[in-house]
Amino acid sequence: MAAISSTGTSSSKFNMANFLPSFSLPIVKRLLSYKKGGDDDEGEENWSEKAVKSLVKKLKRTGGLDELEKAITTEGSVQTSCVTIARSLDGRLQVSHRKGLPHVIYCRLWRWSDLQNHHELKAIDSCQYAFHLKKDDVCVNPYHYVRVETPVLPPVLVPTNVEHKVPSIMPSLAEEALPENRVYPSQDLFPSPPVYPPPEETPPPAYGDIGSPAGATASNLSTYSGVGSPIMSPTSMAPLSVPSPDVYQTQHGGMSPSIHPGPSQSPDYQPVTYLEPVHWCSVSYYEMKNRVGEIFHGSSPSLTIDGGTDPSSSERFCLGLLSNVNRDAVIQQTRCHIGRGVHLYNVGGEVWAECLSASSIFVQSPNANLRCGWHPATVCKVPPGCQLNLFNSQDFANRLAQSVSLGFETVYQLNRMCTIRISFVKGWGAEYRRPTVTSTPCWIEIHLNGSLQWLDKVLTQMGSPTSRIQSDT
Repeated sequence: MAAISSTGTSSSKFNMANFLPSFSLPIVKRLLSYKKGGDDDEGEENWSEKAVKSLVKKLKRTGGLDELEKAITTEGSVQTSCVTIARSLDGRLQVSHRKGLPHVIYCRLWRWSDLQNHHELKAIDSCQYAFHLKKDDVCVNPYHYVRVETPVLPPVLVPTNVEHKVPSIMPSLAEEALPENRVYPSQDLFPSPPVYPPPEETPPPAYGDIGSPAGATASNLSTYSGVGSPIMSPTSMAPLSVPSPDVYQTQHGGMSPSIHPGPSQSPDYQPVTYLEPVHWCSVSYYEMKNRVGEIFHGSSPSLTIDGGTDPSSSERFCLGLLSNVNRDAVIQQTRCHIGRGVHLYNVGGEVWAECLSASSIFVQSPNANLRCGWHPATVCKVPPGCQLNLFNSQDFANRLAQSVSLGFETVYQLNRMCTIRISFVKGWGAEYRRPTVTSTPCWIEIHLNGSLQWLDKVLTQMGSPTSRIQSDT
């Protein structure tokens, strides 16, 4: 029998209340009254209350409760100081059975109920304990963070009465001459501070590979990007723009782009704008050379592709229920190790991949590779708990705009940048016995629909190519 309190009520019912000083309960109710969004069920509402109570308890010890209430009740209209709590070893905060990044938890609670992850947040300049600074204390003042907005991409101006005669300059994924093998330094190349929290334990340098789906043997690259590593951060990548006509002439033995205006001698330009589609990506699952199951169309900005057997939803593509009569023992064993798989984020014009599996994933993203100055066929090994920036829409927009003057074929080849391949568990390339992605047991191909549709509209506006496009392009 449960013990009876002085009021004659079971004390077990008030365990959480006893967890806090009695005078803190009114502040909890006041803070909860400013919570954004509605909860779908009672369990979610209870969890939100526990999250507030946990924060109130911490702030009663260290101070800052008045500052928090002022920030929330004034909705940021009054300047407030940092509201800090101690940073845990892995940077996350556990409330009941859930763990999450503290600034994300409380920004979701009091600012944006649809907030997905920390990629969507950026600290204001005056915040002295912003999460990315990795200090012993972390600021959870929800009004010390702003939401990262998707950049508005400028339209591509396509000349309507010119003839393009410029050969393609983008290296092919099937190029015979590939970069030499090299080990990628995980900490020395980019001297910028970490942007995101590190994993609980920093993994050793991983061994990646470079491969070509067209069958060419590729060189290999050892790299990893921890949550907090600047390796694949867009701010730390050296941009690799499509060469200007002058550069092209210098690099190609005196050849220069031949752009011939029509009879008017002054080309007219048609703006082609980017439109975000309902489904930002399409994901196909393959086992060796065979596509298995239907194509998954992703509409949620955050989605997981895993080995689970639950029915797929808008935020989850489960591979566990997919059947294949040609599946052998190697494929079956690999599928058993997919586990939690990979988490894809489409935030602020960028696409990120985070490895949730206990086994590494292997990623081929031409857009990311070119931003790093690597061969476009490079394949990076991403260990568990680490993440990779797969695609930057602003970078793609710049390349697309610059490629128009270089001709139809050059623009056409940018379609490769909108396709990403990820293999689960097994890698491919020069350092592996699997030369191509189609020789790996389990892999996915991701098409970025918005960029592909934009590219298609630009090509349609440009008209027909001046030379036949080969099948390997």
